[in-house]
Amino acid sequence: MAAPTVEPTGSGTAQPQTVTMAKGLNMAMRAAMERDPKVLVMGEDVGKLGGVFRVTDGLQKDFGEHRVLDTPLAESGIIGAAVGLAMRGFRPVCEIQFDGFIFPGFDQIVSQLSKMHFRSQGRVKTPVVIRVPFGGGIGAVEHHSESPESLFAHVAGLKVVSCSNPVDAYWMLQQAIDSDDPVLFFEPKRRYWEKAELDPTAEHLPMGSSALLRRGSSATLATYGPMVKTCLDAANAATEDGNELEVVDLRSLSPLDLGPVAESVRRTGRLIVVSESPPESSVTSEVAARIQQECFYSLEAPVMRVNGFDTPYPPSKLEEGYLPDLDRVLDAVDRSLAY
Repeated sequence: MAAPTVEPTGSGTAQPQTVTMAKGLNMAMRAAMERDPKVLVMGEDVGKLGGVFRVTDGLQKDFGEHRVLDTPLAESGIIGAAVGLAMRGFRPVCEIQFDGFIFPGFDQIVSQLSKMHFRSQGRVKTPVVIRVPFGGGIGAVEHHSESPESLFAHVAGLKVVSCSNPVDAYWMLQQAIDSDDPVLFFEPKRRYWEKAELDPTAEHLPMGSSALLRRGSSATLATYGPMVKTCLDAANAATEDGNELEVVDLRSLSPLDLGPVAESVRRTGRLIVVSESPPESSVTSEVAARIQQECFYSLEAPVMRVNGFDTPYPPSKLEEGYLPDLDRVLDAVDRSLAY
């Protein structure tokens, strides 16, 4: 059963158009800023430069320096300032330039941002969105290709989500900004330039819902972020061997919406969970454990996982051997079907 839909939350245009993920994110921030003067965008080079990936391009020109703030190179200061602004009624949208740069702000996120609502017994809200370009595949240097989402998914008090396409990027970011809870918004940087048709008047899923993207009967692939396209490609390739793979995009990593995954597994009897992150104590571990508990009598094979490796991210020349690809996904499918 598909997750419920919600009414559109706003738009920057009335006509469907083909956009990249980067453009969808830009349109989402623009729509949110037009609706609510309390929405601010802040981060390193987000203003005049428009961000290193140009996701915030043109926002400072149109909304002014008082709403699109170029900050010092200090992630702890960015997040700390955002917490204070949120407590005073603003809705800051912070950009962390690259995934590996988030760790200087880790203490502010975990010790302050995630706890403020509970610490105040619900009296203080911290509607902060932290945008994090994450994952590999762009040939970057050290600290520029991390997958730290599992670290934050473990922290109570945070919502952790990841879009996989331009349409989800547009809707999910607006829903994150509208949320009264702090949201870590992980954006797969190697998908920034992929395109899809966006209709800003259409209904869309809630941010916390999983999405069934492809029907199948042989096995279920559950994934998120940059690996969604890889899994869809694997599902297309599997048809050559007569296998029909079902693909579920998790979208929300905390809280997890595993209803669509469990329903799929009850039909297919097999599950392969795919992520770029290291496998130890990861989102894929949690999905595997909970589906094993809920669908034990439906499973015809152990839950398989396809991940990066339990090593620091390698130099860019070696990343093709580190990242899960179509062949590794199909190998896991074959091993599952062999049971």
